[in-house]
Amino acid sequence: MRVVIAALLIKDGLCLIAKRRAGDSLGNLWEFPGGKMEAGETPEVCLRREMVEELQIDVEVGDLFAETIYEYEFGTFQLFVYWASWRSGILCPTVHDEIAWVDRQTILNYQFVPADVVIVEKLRYGHNKF
Repeated sequence: MRVVIAALLIKDGLCLIAKRRAGDSLGNLWEFPGGKMEAGETPEVCLRREMVEELQIDVEVGDLFAETIYEYEFGTFQLFVYWASWRSGILCPTVHDEIAWVDRQTILNYQFVPADVVIVEKLRYGHNKF
């Protein structure tokens, strides 16, 4: 099972989401930015590394928001999603076709990777910072 760490980056009441590249696995679907945890990494180190690699920003990792396990045809993933706040850097996506800042209503207009759908539902209907 692969472990993935993702960020709920909230700014001015909006949440950052990213669209996977068309040619990639699960291409053209939206996700919360993040990536696979490497050997020896903590979730915080992983998420900070992924945010620099994918978005060119430094974040402060907050509390765990949700955890889920999803089984795709190509493997099983355990997803940990953390609140995060933007510390520095200019947002510049390097591995996604597009990014968007969305609110509780507009987030439903985007088609997410299957593992993130439960996170969207929890964000949408749960009591949280979003």
